[in-house]
Amino acid sequence: MVTDKIVTLSDSLDTPTFYGVNNQNILCLKNQHPDVRVVARGYQVKISGAEKAVEHFEQSLALCEQFCIRNNRLTEQDILMLLHGDRPTERATDNLILHGVNGKSIYARSTNQQALVKAYEENDLLFAVGPAGSGKTYTAIALAVRALKNREVKRIILSRPAVEAGEKLGFLPGDMKEKIDPYLQPLYDALQDMIPAAKLAEYMEKGTIQIAPLAFMRGRTLSEAVVILDEAQNTTALQLKMFLTRLGMGGKMIVTGDMTQIDLPPTQKSGLRDAMQRFRDIKGIRIIEFNEKDIVRHPLVARIVKAYEVKE
Repeated sequence: MVTDKIVTLSDSLDTPTFYGVNNQNILCLKNQHPDVRVVARGYQVKISGAEKAVEHFEQSLALCEQFCIRNNRLTEQDILMLLHGDRPTERATDNLILHGVNGKSIYARSTNQQALVKAYEENDLLFAVGPAGSGKTYTAIALAVRALKNREVKRIILSRPAVEAGEKLGFLPGDMKEKIDPYLQPLYDALQDMIPAAKLAEYMEKGTIQIAPLAFMRGRTLSEAVVILDEAQNTTALQLKMFLTRLGMGGKMIVTGDMTQIDLPPTQKSGLRDAMQRFRDIKGIRIIEFNEKDIVRHPLVARIVKAYEVKE
């Protein structure tokens, strides 16, 4: 008796990597189970054959799926080793946050990046404060993407205050979205390193990942989400209070900023500075202060930051 079964793959899976070039991985898997017929499209795999043969293929498929999710890699050799009870070489996981696009491994590279990863496991509200290039935002977004892939949360919400760094928002061309998008581009850049383009577009279309200016947060309750506020040094105390009180059940917040790059008028106090004074000793809140030793851009960036600090 022929059995038909449709298996839905995890949406954490990068399907082009899993299927291989010209579906070579699926063909290899099928060749090890000649008694079944397999049709794979997107995240669904249809298996046809005798009940036992379908069951065995499904078990092999699950083995390969989990290996691919963990390593963002799957080769024919990996498949053969997995099916014959051997253990393919897995990537080193020390300080690894996740595997990004094209197999890129995203690590917590500096001491304070590693501290941020550890603090994320133990606290629901984090402040990551430090100079440009220290990886605050990138690490925070990597943690959010990992939580989404592991189904620990249902959404990622990324926000920034639309405060001009010497430019005037009103003079930029286009509608409101086109005016605001340049402020949010660093967030898009990080996401594009971590999620394949087609999957990222799908997440954004469905609202699984949302990127919006700070003003759009008012009135919302953000449950079961990782919520990141970038460039928080450019918020006022009232704006930051409004943002922090959006936190809902099952949610986590990460607030990042650089106190040396405040673009507010001189008469306004930075909400980030105010929050760091208020929350330093509150349980469930952790402040990680990055410095020039954490800078992971061009080596000159650390020297530039240091030179400005000395001058000031």
